[in-house]
Amino acid sequence: MILSCIVALSIVLMLTRPRGIPEVWWISAGALLLVALRLVPLKLAGQAVAKGTDVYLFLIGMMLLSELAREQGVFDWAASVAVRGAKGSCSRLFLLVYGVGTLVTIFMSNDATAVVLTPAILTAVRRAKVSPLPYLFICALIANAASFVLPISNPANLVLFHTGMPPLGAWLADFGVPSLLSIVVTFIVMRIFFRHELCKNIECEAQDAKLSGNGKLVLAGLALMIAVLLTASAMKKDLGLPTCLAALVMTAVVSFKTKSNPITLAREISWGTLLLVAGLFIMVDAVESQGALKLTQQWLDWAVHLGQAAGALVAGFAVGIANNIVNNLPLGLIAGATMRAAHAKGLMVNAVLIGVDLGPNLSVTGSLATILWLLALRKDSAGDPEGEKLDVSFWKFLEIGVLAMPAALFAALGGAILMQMLVGQR
Repeated sequence: MILSCIVALSIVLMLTRPRGIPEVWWISAGALLLVALRLVPLKLAGQAVAKGTDVYLFLIGMMLLSELAREQGVFDWAASVAVRGAKGSCSRLFLLVYGVGTLVTIFMSNDATAVVLTPAILTAVRRAKVSPLPYLFICALIANAASFVLPISNPANLVLFHTGMPPLGAWLADFGVPSLLSIVVTFIVMRIFFRHELCKNIECEAQDAKLSGNGKLVLAGLALMIAVLLTASAMKKDLGLPTCLAALVMTAVVSFKTKSNPITLAREISWGTLLLVAGLFIMVDAVESQGALKLTQQWLDWAVHLGQAAGALVAGFAVGIANNIVNNLPLGLIAGATMRAAHAKGLMVNAVLIGVDLGPNLSVTGSLATILWLLALRKDSAGDPEGEKLDVSFWKFLEIGVLAMPAALFAALGGAILMQMLVGQR
């Protein structure tokens, strides 16, 4: 009982951030308290932390690559290309920014879109003197809507599947159509929602941002890294180590070429995110050791008995909504542990992953990426007192989320059910 209360309180404090204290401190404090009170043996805590090694390596690699690309102006260049390509049309700019956000999410993970692409897009649209909110909401929503195109598109994918990541071919067969539907439906809902803002023209002439030689080198390195990761995924290998090694090699090459200190770049990485994930691993293992996962297994069994299609829809929507109560990282850990304990497979597992990845588009508390997106907006507003205030409220986000998330989730789950039916007929 005490253990469950500590875990629940830690997650609530993580989401509400009293006095602006970062999320990592509440989760880390809760994990340390569990160990200090001997509610979790030190050995069990160590084993729980060790389980996340692949996730930590993946996060380190992606965060390092994102910072390297940001430092060399890759994201600023991509944003400026979108503005130039719009040719004075806000509607066309919306489509191009959506395309950039989709590509960044697919190949560099949703955290890169939320944290690194967002400031670049904001700078570009402010120079174009257009309302920034439609384009900033793209960064938040596409970061989740496109986050299950590939295994590397969302760290939550690694968390959920853990040691049982499907090979690339099987992944694309299961999630190719659902992710495409998710991306398209999210775009349609957003395009309708912001239709009045997008009727306007861009009066300011777009500035030409050149990509430096080092930026081109980083871009080429990213393409090579993506090829390596897709190969590793096709061979059913862990993705963390290849991601981290590729990032370290790219950083070393660029640092040598520019004669810069890589330690400076490493300091920009959000190391607290790793502590946050490690603390969540401890908490979920602690809950599992107390038999609490029996409740989630019973619920899963109930959903399975509804039948394939109905069970998948119920499971996907239940998980999608639950994301916004406990956040998708702890929910992904709980869902993954439940799936492994229940030996679940097929459509039900796919529905749960879609719910974990896409559900956070309902509210700003749904995923770590969305929380980081909001923090990036607050930081920019504080640094630019003359600019438009961008502290998006919970209700402002919910206003569009309540339209976009259910529609996209229903379409994605429908696509998953359809693909399963077609496979079953073969």
